[in-house]
Formats: sequence, structure tokens, C-alpha cells
Amino acid sequence: MKKRYSDEQITKAIKEHEAGAQVEDICRDLGTSSGTFFNWRSKFAGLEVNETKRLHKLETENNKLKRLLADKLLEVEAIKDVLSKLE
Repeated sequence: MKKRYSDEQITKAIKEHEAGAQVEDICRDLGTSSGTFFNWRSKFAGLEVNETKRLHKLETENNKLKRLLADKLLEVEAIKDVLSKLE
């Protein structure tokens, strides 16, 4: 089962580590692996809670725009295919 952690939890875990807490202790408390923690640290280190929320919103919007672009490119290819068959 994949758990979801809030921006506050992620930021708090990173700040605890920066304050000197052991990664193993933090991961045990959250029920996550050290690999997940280090991924979080590489992505969110130095960010505040509001900045991580903004980052998530931007990533979501970016993914939506990528899907829209891919759909439009497929439509263009389909139209070109139909037009080439008509010629």
C-alpha cells in the first residue's frame, strides 16, 4: 500500500534531520524507508511548507499540460493521416 504524506510531515522530517536526528529514527516514526526520506530530502531540502505546497501544485499543473499537449499532438497526427489518405 502506498501511503501519502502531507507537506507538513515531509518538511518536519527534513527539519528534524537537519537538527541532528537520525534518519533511521525519523523513518521508523513515519513508517517509511530511508530511500524515501533521501528522495524527499533531495527534492524538498531548504523549502518551507508553503513552498512545498506550491511545488506540488506546479507539478500537478505541469502534468496536466503535458497530457493536454500529448492529446493535441495525437489529434494533429490523426488529421494528417486522414488528409494524406484523401490525396
